[in-house]
Amino acid sequence: MEPLLIFEFNLNSDISNWKIVNDVVMGGKSESKFYLNHDGNGTFEGKVSLDNNGGFCSVKYNFEAITLNKNKRICIRHKGDGKKYQFRVKTNRNDTHSYVYSFQTSTDWQTTDIPISELHPTFRGRKLDMPNYDGSNLEEIAFLIGNKKEENFQLLIDRIEAL
Repeated sequence: MEPLLIFEFNLNSDISNWKIVNDVVMGGKSESKFYLNHDGNGTFEGKVSLDNNGGFCSVKYNFEAITLNKNKRICIRHKGDGKKYQFRVKTNRNDTHSYVYSFQTSTDWQTTDIPISELHPTFRGRKLDMPNYDGSNLEEIAFLIGNKKEENFQLLIDRIEAL
């Protein structure tokens, strides 16, 4: 099966549909930004703050709905900072819950393989009593860092695809 490209970053990528959502939406003080670096990689960086009960930074990407039914996994080529991140998907961008998979980064380029069936439903950090993601519809992907500590972070993203 051909890989289904969800997003590939390069110097000509249009990242206008990638939006930052930090804990400031609930009074927190975390800060982050998302941009293309000099090599054309998507760059998500900032500082997580625990002030005012905050503690997370995220960047999300909304797009026209796609179906992943025949795909078994999502592959992300990235280079991190040794910290843990979450990859999040939504079947409908208006849903309050997300399906989440946590992954550890290293300071080298790596590919994280996420079995679609292991994306579990959560709302505000709590696991929900409903089935895991089935790949039937995808309208939003996101990356989130929120490790319950104050920290600077940087995640470089090259490509996201479904296989």
